[in-house]
Amino acid sequence: MALKTHFLAALAAATLATAAFAEATITVDDAYARSSGKSAKAGAAFMMIQNTGDSDDRLIAVESDAAVRVELHSHLIDDNGVAKMVHIEDGFVIPAGEARILKRGGDHVMFMGLTGPFEQGATVPVTLIFEKAGAVEIEVPVDLERQDKGGHGSHSH
Repeated sequence: MALKTHFLAALAAATLATAAFAEATITVDDAYARSSGKSAKAGAAFMMIQNTGDSDDRLIAVESDAAVRVELHSHLIDDNGVAKMVHIEDGFVIPAGEARILKRGGDHVMFMGLTGPFEQGATVPVTLIFEKAGAVEIEVPVDLERQDKGGHGSHSH
């Protein structure tokens, strides 16, 4: 019985250490989500992800109950100069000591098969999953009015 108690205590400590590592090294700022209207079947989220750690990390997946499927996407330019949205299966590197901006027309979180409309002022629960930092849960505010002004959202970073 003592071995089982010791194992559970070690497992709890490892879980807390992983959560503390994620909170200490990964921060998310300036997040917002949008869709094209109440009948939209898809939406997207944008944000700035900061890695304050000493080693690179990678955003490898994203989860949310707001859609049937949630993926990491980017826009790539083909040989004809046409932008095409694609699923980035390997995820996005977040360099040590730097930030990665997910913005319209670039890297972003894509929600497909929305389970309900994205309504102005509401929030969307999202879990970002990192290779090293693990799961980071955030609430992304819906802002259907925000305009892109050449940077990320309405702010230049």
